[in-house]
Amino acid sequence: MRSYTYKVLLFSALCISYFVYSGCIYRDMPHTAGINNNLADQGKKIWQENNCIACHQIYQLGGYLGPDLTNTYSLKGPEYIKAFLKSGTQVMPDFHLSQYEMDALTAYLKEIDKSGSADPRTFTILNDGTTHQK
Repeated sequence: MRSYTYKVLLFSALCISYFVYSGCIYRDMPHTAGINNNLADQGKKIWQENNCIACHQIYQLGGYLGPDLTNTYSLKGPEYIKAFLKSGTQVMPDFHLSQYEMDALTAYLKEIDKSGSADPRTFTILNDGTTHQK
């Protein structure tokens, strides 16, 4: 009987600790659901509708016909991006995007650019299997 009571008390203490700990963790999480960049969100939709990922990459994921666009905004700038979107190239067709759609795609690429670098040459694989960016 004593062993059973001990197990029930231990189980109860663990359950209470779990819920208190979970409450503390989730109470302090940032609330960014309503602070999204709507223009960038529209750019993501346009990116998906035109299947840009079939040719281009983001974070080294996607097609290989076009370049990785993760850090294009900081490397080339918005005017460079809009020039390609407006006229296309020999390989990339002109999608006949409106000015709003070009602005939205540029905003989307700007948001992606803020999130970090995708160049795998800047990563080092550590002994424990994780990576560290130089």
